[in-house]
Amino acid sequence: MTESKGTVVLIHGLWMTPKSWDGWKARFEAEGYDVLVPGWPGVTDDIEGLRKDPSVLNGLRIKTVVDHYATIIEALPEKPIIMGHSFGGLMTQLLLDRGYGRVGVAIDSAQSAGVPVLPPSVIKSGMPILGNPLTINKTVLLNAKQFHYAFTNEMSLEESEKVREALQIPGPGKPLWQSAANLFTNTGDSKIDYKKTDRAPLLFIAGGKDHIVPPKVNRKNAKAYKAGVVEVKEFPGRTHYIVGQDGWEEVADYAISWAAQH
Repeated sequence: MTESKGTVVLIHGLWMTPKSWDGWKARFEAEGYDVLVPGWPGVTDDIEGLRKDPSVLNGLRIKTVVDHYATIIEALPEKPIIMGHSFGGLMTQLLLDRGYGRVGVAIDSAQSAGVPVLPPSVIKSGMPILGNPLTINKTVLLNAKQFHYAFTNEMSLEESEKVREALQIPGPGKPLWQSAANLFTNTGDSKIDYKKTDRAPLLFIAGGKDHIVPPKVNRKNAKAYKAGVVEVKEFPGRTHYIVGQDGWEEVADYAISWAAQH
């Protein structure tokens, strides 16, 4: 029996489930890693069931999600590699800030607190939630055009619909409202100690065509860190659906190679 290279914990983002990581999980396992893909509290791969009744996600806040993953990681025999996509990238940053993980990779990551950059495409992508204050303790399911703009803008609308139907669940509004509230001050659930000297190495991966998190957001987020190893790698032509878009294997291979090196 081949000895494991270690454990990788994959954290999905808003509107997604662990299923969004299926390709990465299989690829990393083939490379000799143990891979865990836990859902956010209340999130399973029962996409149809969650669409019918997403009430379990109402009011779900960032700290609750981070605490959930911290408990899972604490039960592991050693610190894992942590990788997160979108809001999962923010969870990765917060877990490393707490001292969990031996290395982190934040992919198209939602920004942590006190990173005041808000390009127009970010505002447009967030409007299905932030455009209605009543969504703060509810969930929102993106329609075809909203999903296409936010996630799959390099695909045809027809191709995008296949992805949306296969993967999307209603997203809780609370995390996005929290993130927006802490945009200009380093406070709240997404607060980071940017001067922490013993943080594990952190890589930001940015998609050049991402509307939800354009590369300038990841670069600004990375610059907020004043200590430790923090790098940014941009993949041109990649959208927010970077973990499943054609060519995702290149991104996955870069991520695991960087993690192994650090």
